[in-house]
Amino acid sequence: MKKGRLFTVFFVVLIDLIGFGIVLPLLPFYGSEFGATAITIGLLYSIFSFAQLIFSPIWGSLSDRIGRRPIMLISTLGSMVAYIIFGLAGSLGVLLFSRLLAGVMGGSISTAQAYIADVTTTEERARGMGLIGAAFGIGFVLGPVLAAALINPSFAGFFANLGYADFAAWLEANKYALPGFFAAFLSFCSFLWVFFRLEETVDKERAKSLPKFKIGGVFTKTFWERLSDNKAKGSAFFGMLVFAAFILSFGQSNLYSAFPLFSEAILGMDAQQVSLQFFYIGIIAVIIQGGLIRPLTRMFSEEKIFLTGNILMAIGMALIGLSTEVWMLTMFLGLMAVGHSLNLPTMNSLISKEADPAQVGTVMGTAQGLSGLGRTIGPTWGGFLFGISPFIPFFVTGAVIAITIWIGARIVAGRGSAAEVPTG
Repeated sequence: MKKGRLFTVFFVVLIDLIGFGIVLPLLPFYGSEFGATAITIGLLYSIFSFAQLIFSPIWGSLSDRIGRRPIMLISTLGSMVAYIIFGLAGSLGVLLFSRLLAGVMGGSISTAQAYIADVTTTEERARGMGLIGAAFGIGFVLGPVLAAALINPSFAGFFANLGYADFAAWLEANKYALPGFFAAFLSFCSFLWVFFRLEETVDKERAKSLPKFKIGGVFTKTFWERLSDNKAKGSAFFGMLVFAAFILSFGQSNLYSAFPLFSEAILGMDAQQVSLQFFYIGIIAVIIQGGLIRPLTRMFSEEKIFLTGNILMAIGMALIGLSTEVWMLTMFLGLMAVGHSLNLPTMNSLISKEADPAQVGTVMGTAQGLSGLGRTIGPTWGGFLFGISPFIPFFVTGAVIAITIWIGARIVAGRGSAAEVPTG
């Protein structure tokens, strides 16, 4: 039963994230078609995260009250609409709106994390959270490959040969439409999977005993009161962990805008080559979070794996700025991806263990909200720094990520060394 539930929520998130992986590497090139600057391209990433910053805590708290299933239904259906608008965007303003709507409706990840916390024990938690990371990885594997294929001119030729000359001509003039429509189709499939297969895990009677619902976006007093309350009820490390969530998401999202621009300007790479690098990052995430994280958490404590991941991610990010050849970029990206694949599931597991079982959605939504804050600032900051020098975003971001090394070391010293290593 537990494995069936985990597979179901994994499959839902996977389908949705493949669509996300299709769109992600195309944004800089799509925005450039409308004359977007480096900072504006960063904004295309940031506006999505800005919406998540506001709405993830709200969706998480609502999922504790009305259930995980309704929130995931709303999220997947809303994502479908956002991708359709993406495909039809005829201006930079419409493209920005499509990303804003996608962010508003992006409640599936924090809800899925809460769902996994509902159906796993504390010993199994990091492995369960690794499934979300593996879904991200597969999304980065399949999404960019599909993106590269869907923008290929041969698709227009295929429809022309079928006799749809007008549609083929429209596709040639709007080469990013097909990726958007396909991503929308995947979100609809995810919606259907939730509707027919996902079982509810929230106890409605227990939900009635929760405090009265209040809107809790990051810019509200309610959000920070909840954050302080969770910190007071948990260990001394809760605040450090959610701050690490902010820093790590800031660092990762900085890469989204600066990396494609760097690849094009310094190494002469095109959209398809950049998509293949995202594919490579995804492969690493699948291998580690989908497979290796299980034996690793048996051999080492989650706290030590978290610290190791932070070290590797900081070093890898800084070294990307030294890349003068594609092979060097690939090697340094790999180092960063290994680090992030280690620290992400362990961090989410450690955060979820701080929560009251009846309010896991609220806590994970809070963490996602702060992660959204990092993802809001990161891409625009990366675009801004790129405008100064193509190399600076990676050096500065590596230094910022290094803060999490100190956090990880504090947690290991404070409780990691005393934590029992799971045995099964």
